[in-house]
Amino acid sequence: MLRLEPRPEPSRAMQALTPLAAVLLTLLLGGLLFAALGKDPVAAMRVIFVDPLLDGYSRTELLVKGTPLVLIALGLSFGFRAGVWNIGAEGQFIMGALAAGAVALAFHDVPGLWLLPLMALAGILAGLGWALIPAILKTRFNASEILVSLMLVYVAEQFLIAMVSGPLRDPQGFNFPLSRNFHDSALLPLVLEGSRVHLGVPVTLIAVALAAFVSRRHLFGFRSRLLGEAPRAAAFAGVEAGRMTVICLALSGAAAGLAGMFEAAGPAGQLAPSLPVGYGFTAIIVAFLGRLDPLGILLAGAVMALTYVGGEQAQYVLGIPAAANETFRGMLLFALLAVNLLVHYRLRLVRRAR
Repeated sequence: MLRLEPRPEPSRAMQALTPLAAVLLTLLLGGLLFAALGKDPVAAMRVIFVDPLLDGYSRTELLVKGTPLVLIALGLSFGFRAGVWNIGAEGQFIMGALAAGAVALAFHDVPGLWLLPLMALAGILAGLGWALIPAILKTRFNASEILVSLMLVYVAEQFLIAMVSGPLRDPQGFNFPLSRNFHDSALLPLVLEGSRVHLGVPVTLIAVALAAFVSRRHLFGFRSRLLGEAPRAAAFAGVEAGRMTVICLALSGAAAGLAGMFEAAGPAGQLAPSLPVGYGFTAIIVAFLGRLDPLGILLAGAVMALTYVGGEQAQYVLGIPAAANETFRGMLLFALLAVNLLVHYRLRLVRRAR
């Protein structure tokens, strides 16, 4: 009989192997899922994980899809490390996109280089402000930031629908719930000709380097780790838990809001009810798959971007439903949580007494 026993201390080997083991377990479970749908699991895995790497345009799309995932996960990682659980990054992403889009539409006939920075500022402030709601409720009334931030996602979704169906609707759009297309000054410039790779990609790479510095060299990174690993020691060291909660939620909200601005002013080019595609939720998987480390998050973002690009190809090539691709991504989170158990516990074979 197998029994879980606590380890004297966390296994560093399992910490390093957990992401790889989770990916392999997900491939196995995903293969069973695709086989149950009547699809060839080997062909499905090839289309999802191999074919995008062999096609030039698909490789550039990995950068486009991975940018919001990495940026949001970077913001979430500091809070998760400190034990602050922002599950509502999707809502902050939506509010950032909506605020940035509102600025673009307000100045649709006033071109200028100043417009994109103003849109970015609006996106950051909107995401930050939306994240401060659970932060204030947590610090003032001890409300669960998990539940509050999650419920605010659905409020943000309905608010987006209301805006594009009303004040921000295209007056020449035949009553469809869409905004007008942003003009050129409100679109992110492309950095790679013949692709959709926009300015947000290098900005996100800079954010990865900055997050790595803060995580490893700055006092804030140390305090966030200390608060998450040893709350009592953090209190003795003068770390204010309430203040860190507000800062972590604000930081993650600002990152999600900026990612929303990148999406609205980049691939989307307008506001629409279909703008939220689950990046905020998938970024949670990216953060943990990357072990809350900025460089690990960058690699994990590339893996998850593969599931988006490859999953879209699998829909067309093999007829795999979109819901199956979403389920496949969800499997990765459950596999990661399951395998992560072995960091603190080990399996031991115990013989039953006769």
